[in-house]
Amino acid sequence: MSVWETLTGQDAVVDTLVTAASAAALIGGPDGAIAAARAGMTHSWLFTGPSGAGRVDVARTFAAALSCERATAAPAPDEPPGLPGCGECVGCHTVLTDTAADLRTVRAEGLSLGVHDVRALVRDAASAPTSGRYRILLIEEADRLTDSAANALLKALEEPADRSVFLLCAPSVDDVMPTIRSRCRVVALRLPSVDDLVTALLRDGVDERAAQVAARAAQGHLGRARLLAVDDQARARRAQVLALPGRLGRAAECLAAAADLVAAANADADAANSERDEVEAEALRTALGVGATSSGATGRSKRPTKSAPKAAPKARTMMVRGAAGALKDLEKSQKSRGRRTVLDSLDRALLDLAGLYRDVLARQLGATVDPVNPDAAAEIGRLAAAATPERTLRRLEAVLATRDALAANPGLVAQLAVESLALGLRDA
Repeated sequence: MSVWETLTGQDAVVDTLVTAASAAALIGGPDGAIAAARAGMTHSWLFTGPSGAGRVDVARTFAAALSCERATAAPAPDEPPGLPGCGECVGCHTVLTDTAADLRTVRAEGLSLGVHDVRALVRDAASAPTSGRYRILLIEEADRLTDSAANALLKALEEPADRSVFLLCAPSVDDVMPTIRSRCRVVALRLPSVDDLVTALLRDGVDERAAQVAARAAQGHLGRARLLAVDDQARARRAQVLALPGRLGRAAECLAAAADLVAAANADADAANSERDEVEAEALRTALGVGATSSGATGRSKRPTKSAPKAAPKARTMMVRGAAGALKDLEKSQKSRGRRTVLDSLDRALLDLAGLYRDVLARQLGATVDPVNPDAAAEIGRLAAAATPERTLRRLEAVLATRDALAANPGLVAQLAVESLALGLRDA
């Protein structure tokens, strides 16, 4: 199966990328560089689109097409030239599994992407490809680059190596420095429609009814739709969020509902990171020799006497210089990653809550639109009868404002933000 068939709802983008990758395969042949330039093949690309549009998936698919071995293979006399991205050759397979020698992927493990990672990426970009036609550098979240990291990347984009290709991903062009986006070809993605998501889920073997509910609840996010379709825990988390408006009675009840929501987010973070954090810490301690011992006396040994036989040397603990600092840096990085996981979980919860109030408002106004939560019709009807459209709109705006505040201020205390929201929803 071609790598392009795995993309959902991006037909126009696929056409553009196939054309560019086909031209890129000609480089090295007669007039190859001219053909690539005319087809829009360039050394830097910026993939933009909202969460769920599949920015990283599209970028990685394009990287696989650039590395495809069948694209450059000479076809049989009676066969047309192969399109890049067969999905079966070694080049495609290794890129899709992130094991290709000529692919370097950088992702923000914490709240930001620092200059050290980018400098390593720039050094890789200056190297010639080892097995493929291009050295491909994929930055999954270019919007999280620090200022110093962005400046380091800018130097590489201004003077790119002949066979290096940068693939940057960000929610929008405004999230990237103007000097960086001006040197990239922008590829704008859209959220897949409900029908697109249903088709993808049915292709995965999901029951049609479950696919319909998951596709609508995911609000265009394919990964979220797949999770809701097969994961009981994800569905239970969503049900907990949709039940939150019914718990907003007294102030104590509002605070308890908020605490439950944050606790669920913390539980998600622990489940996602605890085992990984332990493995990373143990690997670093082993590499640094922390806890290792060596035999030998620490002071001047005394000459043994007949009455006092020679004592065995005492073991002493070894410590590599700088080990404590390295372990502290790792702990800091892990805390940042955990914090980001919590914020991502809360963001999904707030998006589900916003979808619920959107359905309530649509019911109150008699709008003929499909609901986001068809499986919560009873709760939607209860909330619609208990409030006016004005109050529902204020509640929807409060949810979206909290979501924006947490995204813009990662240092904001999530517990206080969600408690304030719960009290605000009750009083709106």
